[in-house]
Order: sequence, then structure tokens, then C-alpha cells
Amino acid sequence: MSVAQAPSPVFALRDLGYSVSIREGVREILAGVSFELAEREILSIVGASGTGKTSLLRIVAGLVAQSSGELSFRGVPVSGPPLGVAVVFQDYANALLQWRTVAGNVLLGIERRFSRAECNDRVASALSLVGLERHARDYPWQLSGGMQQRVQIARALALAPSVLLMDEPFASLDALTKSSLQDEMLRLRDETGASFVFITHDIEEAIYLGDRVAVLRGRPGTIAECHPVGLGRERDQVGTRAAPEFLRLRQHLHGAIGAHA
Repeated sequence: MSVAQAPSPVFALRDLGYSVSIREGVREILAGVSFELAEREILSIVGASGTGKTSLLRIVAGLVAQSSGELSFRGVPVSGPPLGVAVVFQDYANALLQWRTVAGNVLLGIERRFSRAECNDRVASALSLVGLERHARDYPWQLSGGMQQRVQIARALALAPSVLLMDEPFASLDALTKSSLQDEMLRLRDETGASFVFITHDIEEAIYLGDRVAVLRGRPGTIAECHPVGLGRERDQVGTRAAPEFLRLRQHLHGAIGAHA
């Protein structure tokens, strides 16, 4: 009788470190970071400012190389941006080309990779997924902040990624828009089957979205704790946030981060 093997992780980090050269010598940004990302999982990573959250995401994205340790994507060492991984940044205004239409911005990452017909199909599908199909001919400057962030997400989705890496993408949005996009992200996870690494400094957001919440703490930053979120896949902004598990984990994470901020 054969024993089924556990599925291999999407991303695996082992004792990862990252440092930069400064005038005084070397500054360690990250040290001993280890975690795995599973298929169809949302891993929230929360931490105070200065703990290396953005640096960690850029390393996972293959945009910069770690100084030490191991990083692999589906079992292959990462030496550059992995195929099938897309990044959504916080600063949607500067991430979009204001002189290109919404459709033109979504097209940006694929226009040299596929035929015109396939590009048109991918753009239409991505805009439909984020509810912007009626705004294809608009320009970013004509849209609200939340809609501009949807354009950036659509541009990532046009690549048909299996993983989305998100760096505090909703941080600069108002509360109602943020809540709407949080629910949109959960729907996208279910519809696309993608995995997510979601960087945030908002503890409640980390819990609401995450299947697990990892705490990045210290200087240099390291993964100090990682907690499963026992809230199920079906979530809503009122009931989920009032659930005993949500409140328990929120209190614990406030203490874990605040005591070491």
C-alpha cells in the first residue's frame, strides 16, 4: 500500500537572509526567515514598519537576490522573477501609465508575449474579473483610487499567474473601498485558484484575508510566529470580524507585534 506524499509547496524559504551595504559597513534587513506557501493559500505577513516586509516580498518575487539561505519556487531555486508569479504594489498611481487607457495598462505586461487576439481575450477576461469591463476605454486619472488599484490587479491577472504577491495594496484606500477590495480578493482566490502572499501592517486585514498569519518581527526581521486562521473560507466583513477566533487572534497579534515594535 503506497502512502500519498504531501504536495510540494509553491514557495519555500529556508533560513533566508538579506543585507545591504551602507557607509558604516553592512546592515542586516532580514535574517533566518523560513516559511512555505501552499497551493490556493493566502499567507498574510504582518509586521511593524522597518521589519523588512517589502524587502521580503521583492526577494520572493525574484526582483532582488537574498544574501543567504534558500528560496525555491515549485522546487526550483529562484534566480529571477519566476514564471507564473505577479506582483501588485501599494502605489497604484505610479504603477499605472496615466496616458494609457485602462485596457492599455492591463495589456502592458502581455502585449509582446501573445498574439493580438489572445491579448484582447486576456484583457477582457481580467477586466471582467475585477468588474471594470465598462471602463476599458477610460484613463486611470478618470477613476477613483479603488478602481485604479483594480486596474493594477487586472494587469497582474492578465498574466494568468498561479501566485500573486501583494505589498500593502489597500493601505492608502478609504475604509469602505478597502473592505470591498478585500472581499474581491477572496473571490479572486476562489475563482482563479491562485495562491497569495499578502504583506500588510493592518492586523485585522491580515486575519480577515489569511489562511495563516505570519508575524515578521525585529531588526533584522524574521518570522517570529505563524498562526493558522480558523475562520473557514466563507467570510464577511461583519460576522467574521465579530467571531471569537478573530477577536482572540487579533488580541494575540496586537500583543506580539506591539511588545516588540
